[in-house]
Amino acid sequence: MIYVSEVKDTVPQTFKTELQEKVYLTLQQQGVKFKRVDTGEAITMEDCILINERLDVKTVKTVFLCNRQQTRFYLLVTTADKPVSSKDLSSALGISRLSFAPVEQLDKILGVPVGGATLFGVLMDKENQVQVVIDNDVLSEEWYGCSDGTTTGYMKVSTEWIVKKFLDYANHLPVIIQV
Repeated sequence: MIYVSEVKDTVPQTFKTELQEKVYLTLQQQGVKFKRVDTGEAITMEDCILINERLDVKTVKTVFLCNRQQTRFYLLVTTADKPVSSKDLSSALGISRLSFAPVEQLDKILGVPVGGATLFGVLMDKENQVQVVIDNDVLSEEWYGCSDGTTTGYMKVSTEWIVKKFLDYANHLPVIIQV
């Protein structure tokens, strides 16, 4: 079982990555309230069970995908309990074939390590290489639970703020689909 701190509503004292710093700076600039926890290394959705309990949230599953040529990238956000079928997703988006993006691209484009994929990664995507794709079921949750850009920090913020304000601020308007 991984370590999960008590819930905090303040920024970390030190930042582990450029993205993590951008996440909290954005939240502060936008006046967004959040709750967060520090954790041991959390990579899998199973690792998130205790995090979810502590934050009283359902952490989303965020998957970084690309087309065969690795010229188009997609950041899929869905509920933790749904399996991701690249075939079904490809069909829903009208793309011939999707697969997991290479680890190098995850770090290069979104600034996150394996297991740290987060919607906040679009703050690093200044060239708009990534299309955000959100499962409609995510929108029914009051709170949006996710990584803060690391594998050792998780938070919850308002889902409404994510969809109606943050993605516009980050210049990444989402495609909403039913997964």
